[in-house]
This record gives sequence, C-alpha cells and structure tokens, in this order.
Amino acid sequence: MARMRFGLFDFDPETGELRRDGVRVHLQAQPAKLLGALLAARGAVVTRDSLRRLLWNDGTSVDFDRSLNFAIAQVRTALGDSPDSPRFIRTVPKRGYQFIAPAETEMPEPMLQVEPIVRSRRSLLVWPLSAGGAALAAAVAWMIWPREKMIAVARFDNETGDPVLDQFADGVTDLLVADLTAAGDGRFSVIGNAAVLRRPRSFQNLDEIASTLHAQYAILGQVQRAGERIRILAHLIRLPEKTHVKVTRLETDAGSELQSARRIVADLGPKLGLPPAANS
Repeated sequence: MARMRFGLFDFDPETGELRRDGVRVHLQAQPAKLLGALLAARGAVVTRDSLRRLLWNDGTSVDFDRSLNFAIAQVRTALGDSPDSPRFIRTVPKRGYQFIAPAETEMPEPMLQVEPIVRSRRSLLVWPLSAGGAALAAAVAWMIWPREKMIAVARFDNETGDPVLDQFADGVTDLLVADLTAAGDGRFSVIGNAAVLRRPRSFQNLDEIASTLHAQYAILGQVQRAGERIRILAHLIRLPEKTHVKVTRLETDAGSELQSARRIVADLGPKLGLPPAANS
C-alpha cells in the first residue's frame, strides 16, 4: 500500500506508522486512522460527521465532540502543528478539517497510478489502489465531494543559473499549492506532487498534464533575476486548449516564499472563481 510523504514525515496508512526523518513518532490507532483519512482526502474538507462514522462506526457510545477534538490534538502534537497557524491540518469552522500541505505518494513495486480520476459531478473520486488499500479507499471515498475544477501547479523553474535559488523556487511552488488549497476551501482540487509536474519546464507537457491529471487549469512558474532582486512569473493556463488566462508578475527578495505564494493566489484567484475575501 502507498506511503504518504509530507514535509519531514512519512506515513503508512496500512499500519498507521508515522515517521519523522526516519524516526518513528508514537501515534495511537484512532488518531492514525484520522490522519490517514485526511491524507487520502488531502485538499478536500472532511466533515466532522464523516470522521465520526469512520472512527466510531461500531456503535460505540462516546462523547463524540470531545473524543474527536482529542484525536485531532494528538495528530497535531505528533506533527508539531498548531491550530492557530497550521502547516498541515486546517480547521474549517462548523464543517471539519482539511489537510493543506503538499504530500507525495510513494507506491511499492509494481508502480500503480494513484492520481484521482474526476468524473461527473455526482460521482466519487476513484483511486486504483492495490487490494490492501481497498479498505481505506472505501472508507474515505464517500467523504469527498467531486470538484468542478482540477488545478495543476507545476514546479517553478529556476532560470537564474544560481542553484541556491532552486530551494526558493521549490518553496514558492509548495506554498502556492498549500495556499491555493486553503483559499479554495473545497471549491476545486489542487495537485502539485505528480511526477509530470516536477520536471524541468523544458520537459513539461501541457497535453500530458491535461490528459493524465484531468486538469482544467495549469500554473507554470519562472524564477528570474531582476538586478539584485528576484522576479517571479506565474502563468495561469486553461487546458486542454492551452490558453493563457493571466500572468502574475512580481519582484521580491530571497526568503519571501510565503508572501510570494500569497500574492500569486490573490492575483490569480478571481480567474479561478475565488470570492474577494479569499484573495485578501
């Protein structure tokens, strides 16, 4: 079954084992199942009622609100996360929770396709997983409402020739995925961890991105020098026709990855249907 990697962590949904830099982090069974559900639905809001049915589906009588809050707190403690300034798990008031960090799926041999297939508005997302993953897929598939849009964020290309700025370009890319997911609040799906999106720009193929990821939009980025500063270009492209919808241009300095990602979301957001409050 697939292991999930995010930040310094990797998680095995089948065993519930969480590791940080290869060192096991203690996590009890129910919080581990909760983390697995949030990761499987990453980018989507998982409702509290859905989690209740997943964690206590055997008729066990518990103080649900208190027990779920405790399980969420245990997961956040294991990840070193904060509800006030979340990096991994965001609380959506009166609705549920959302895993907002970029995550990668590491499949065992043989490799299997794990990208979600978006079907009609009334269908579910389908993961072609191994037999061992079928139970988890069945448990979480019904939680996820299908998205009208899939937005693919390609790795921003460092065109400066300075390898030091590779990390800057990667940081902007990953933070853009997280911030766009949070700003969208379930209105669309965002994907940035597929192999086709992590290639250098010269090897990126928009037709392949559209066909394999079922994406309606792609964001391609460039990092360039602008004198002593850094210029970022973010191209929003409609697929499959490959039409430029908007280009965001900004100049910034090293260390401004978070601010840069938020400015890109604010500029491109209206073209993706985000309300004004999500772009402030």
